[in-house]
Formats: sequence, C-alpha cells, structure tokens
Amino acid sequence: MSAAKAQLHLVHGASYTQREAAIAASLARLDGNSAATDKNVVILEGLPDGQDILQATDLLHISRIAPGCFCCIGNLSLRVTLNRALRQKPANIYLGIASDAHLDKLLLTLQGPAYTNLLEINSTSVLSY
Repeated sequence: MSAAKAQLHLVHGASYTQREAAIAASLARLDGNSAATDKNVVILEGLPDGQDILQATDLLHISRIAPGCFCCIGNLSLRVTLNRALRQKPANIYLGIASDAHLDKLLLTLQGPAYTNLLEINSTSVLSY
C-alpha cells in the first residue's frame, strides 16, 4: 500500500507578506481534525518584509528561500528544500512564489518523475499585486 501524496498548494503573486497571509488563512480553514494532527509544510520564496505571520510548530514546518526564479536558477534550492520537506511526510505543502513568469516550467518540475508519486497539485492561487 503506497503512502498518500502530499497536497501541493501553489500561491504566487503579490508581496511576500500577502502570500504568507494567504497561506496562513488557508491553513486556518483546514478541517480542525486534520489541522490538529497532520504535518504541514510552507515554503516561501523571498525574505520577510515585516514581522513573520506564520510561526513554526511541531506540525508546521516553515522554510524560506532567497528570492530568485526557481526555473532560472535551475530549481536546485527548491528541489533541496522540497525533498527535505517531503521526508517529513506532510499532508499539505504550501509553496509561495513571487512571480508566475516561468510557472509552466515550475509545474513541469513538480509534475515530473521525481515527484509524481509524492505530490498532487491541489490548488493554485493567484494574488493580485
């Protein structure tokens, strides 16, 4: 029997703070039972421009990656961070990226052979600037 795939929620656009706030709101909407027992991971591209909205807990792991197009930098920092996150067997992974300039290439990576049995792209949210 194979393990359940992590649900990937992709949030892009707007400012770092707006992406983090949107992810925090989505986490708050999770079913109370699953939110209390399931591991969730947040990967945010960019650096905070104020006080962090999300705080790490035993069930919420947060990673921040320096800004830069994941496609153009070869996806290395994203793949390393994502692979580490997947070892924790999270129920949900929220990926907050600044731009959708190369979103199609990023999605190809996330849907590629390395992640096909580990991730299911659940939703994509576009925030306006």
